Amino acid sequence: MLEVIGVSCGYDNRTVLFDIHFRLERGEMMGIIGPNGSGKTTLLRLMARTILPAKGTVYWQGRELDVLSAREWARKTAVVSQSPPLCDMPVEAFVLLGRIPYLGRLQLRETAQDRQAVRKALELTGLTDMKERYLSRMSGGERQMALIARALAQEPELLLMDEPTTHLDLSHQIEIMDLVGRLNEEGGLTVVLVLHDLNLAAEYCRRLLFLNEGRIQVDGPPEEVLTEEILGRAYPVPLRVERNPFSGKPHVLIVPRKGSAVLNEGRRFGLRAQGTIGH
Repeated sequence: MLEVIGVSCGYDNRTVLFDIHFRLERGEMMGIIGPNGSGKTTLLRLMARTILPAKGTVYWQGRELDVLSAREWARKTAVVSQSPPLCDMPVEAFVLLGRIPYLGRLQLRETAQDRQAVRKALELTGLTDMKERYLSRMSGGERQMALIARALAQEPELLLMDEPTTHLDLSHQIEIMDLVGRLNEEGGLTVVLVLHDLNLAAEYCRRLLFLNEGRIQVDGPPEEVLTEEILGRAYPVPLRVERNPFSGKPHVLIVPRKGSAVLNEGRRFGLRAQGTIGH
């Protein structure tokens, strides 16, 4: 579906990504992970065509990405940012904005097809009963769902999500990741997510692309990417990787340093450190 060949890019005179190579196949659900400043969001912007390569080429289904018109590209890909919208309008009207790429030059009203796409997006995100509610009267998690609904109304082939669970509580994080997982598995939607939560990435993504200092360090399934050796190169904190007993996926644990408040609190309640904890 998408191929990135030898791409370097950045902002003004500052290069952020260096010599990036990878291929994204149709139907994949890929997570982009790595420490702050590693270039995760920049890579997503490159895929969304909001920044252009300074070097190298990006291909969409064999065609150079820059030959596609803005309207054509907006029909193929949708982007969900990490912050819910601040505009104050009813949910249904906001989701309808996702149909803009399909409007004709002189078209003033939406079509039956547009309304059907909006109804489906509201149903998928569980917002049908909230379609008349104003965004300003919704919680952060509900507004984030509205943002996803607007993206789904575009009927994209590729969904790009930049930290979609940031600032959300655990229940909303799981709700959003479950939804995206269903869209991928049952609907065949290709999804790329930037995620800071390594455990969420391990549970939901079948492929992880690990960035550090603007370069791809590892690209593969969670079991090959989330290892203590690889994570130790990027995160200067004691970590331990175990298996989630329920899913079998890698699970990253923080190992409290000796003398830390966390470890001392555990000892106060009679908890014993295991493995390398405290050493």
